Amino acid sequence: MNNESIQDAEESATIEKTAIEPSESPTAAAPASAPDTQAHAPEAQAPPAPVATEEAPAEPTPAAAAPAPTEAPAAESTQPAVTAAEPQAPQTPTPAPAAEPAPAATAEDTQPPAEIDFGAILEQFEAEQTTFHSGEMVAGTVVGITDRGVLVDFGYKSEGFVPLEEVTGSDGELTVKVGDALDVVIRSIHSGDSAPQLSRQDALGRKVWDDLDTAFQAETPVTGKIVDKTKGGLKVDINGIEAFLPGSQIDSRPIRTLDSYIGQDIEAKIIKFSRRRNNIVLSRKVITDEVVNAQKAETMSKIDIGYIVEGTIKNLTEYGAFVDIGGIDGLLHVTDMSWGRVHHPGDMFKVGDHLQVKVLKLDREKEKISLGYKQLLPDPWSTVVEVYPVNTRLNGTVSSVTDYGVFVELEPVVEGLVHVSEISWSRRAQSPKRVFHKGQQVEVQVLGVDTVEKRISLGMKQFQENPWDSVQQKYPVGTKVHGRFVI
Repeated sequence: MNNESIQDAEESATIEKTAIEPSESPTAAAPASAPDTQAHAPEAQAPPAPVATEEAPAEPTPAAAAPAPTEAPAAESTQPAVTAAEPQAPQTPTPAPAAEPAPAATAEDTQPPAEIDFGAILEQFEAEQTTFHSGEMVAGTVVGITDRGVLVDFGYKSEGFVPLEEVTGSDGELTVKVGDALDVVIRSIHSGDSAPQLSRQDALGRKVWDDLDTAFQAETPVTGKIVDKTKGGLKVDINGIEAFLPGSQIDSRPIRTLDSYIGQDIEAKIIKFSRRRNNIVLSRKVITDEVVNAQKAETMSKIDIGYIVEGTIKNLTEYGAFVDIGGIDGLLHVTDMSWGRVHHPGDMFKVGDHLQVKVLKLDREKEKISLGYKQLLPDPWSTVVEVYPVNTRLNGTVSSVTDYGVFVELEPVVEGLVHVSEISWSRRAQSPKRVFHKGQQVEVQVLGVDTVEKRISLGMKQFQENPWDSVQQKYPVGTKVHGRFVI
């Protein structure tokens, strides 16, 4: 019986040793399984207990002497069995540690796909597309040209479309090409498949309005072209935007006609601006005033009474002409235009004439200047006494006829007056206007010369016989005569 138990124990140890060798890879599992087996099935582990006799087969007698407690030797033999299995752990091949990184590598390989959230990416993409709205101005690039228009990429999921007429010049040629940057305004945009409708003209107009707003705020000049005349002023085109230039704001000086400005390019400042009402009011006078005031200050610092200056006729009136002498106007009175008589300033000058004048009076506080033109010409009256002595008879030309006499021009700017009393010896002579006319040649006699007042008195009746010299011979006292009543 004891021999059979020992034989069975050896076979069990052999079987257990064989089972341990194939499972060398999980070395940590053997120690763990032994306690687990010992805890859950202690009776089943009793047969392998005699394995300890493999090391000392000479000790079976003590074990046989105590046949009753068979479970105790089994429990004791279990510990040596585990001890016998432990020395083989160092013989385990190295592949066991190499197997541990394998599961970690597999986890790293599968982790990145789990972190990519395609739904979130799609939501973000859709959110970016909804930032575009109708009426918004965007920057894009021309990516295609068709016979209907231009395709523009402005960052949306599909290209926008600009009508062909908005990118065609007056000569019929396209003004853009593929690759050009283009600012456009979104006229309509939908979430469907239809292409967004874009406008370049709206973008250009909006940019012009922005520039005009900036110029208005900064009070900087703008340039435009006068295209037409309207009630009270002129229409001005500023890069496609219409503005109004009042007649009173065209120049620092009064303007008689507006037609001369049509077609001209002008520089003006914006004095009223309303984008909501499409209302722009310009002033060119603001700029001309700045220039004129600067010129005026410079001119006033350089002139004085008696100075001779250059000027330009700006305006004519019945009493004289206004001459611009450099930012300030001086008055050239009609009496200072010529040494002779001038009926109207227009007889000597016209607007735009350039001339030299002499400063006669200067009021710096009131900025008033009186000018003279005749003062630069030789004064014929300085030699009149020598040229036209009293009783000299000469021919002249009737320059004008009045009710009180006839003006006779003796030479240019030198005139004399034949008073009505010096036309005839008769006290009831006819009106001079019935007898004389302008341009008529007459014979006169010098009666007197006043160089201070610049007057020459002439007579015509001196060429006639004085009837009073012979009246005593013709009509002696007591002579009876026939006559008629004169009322």
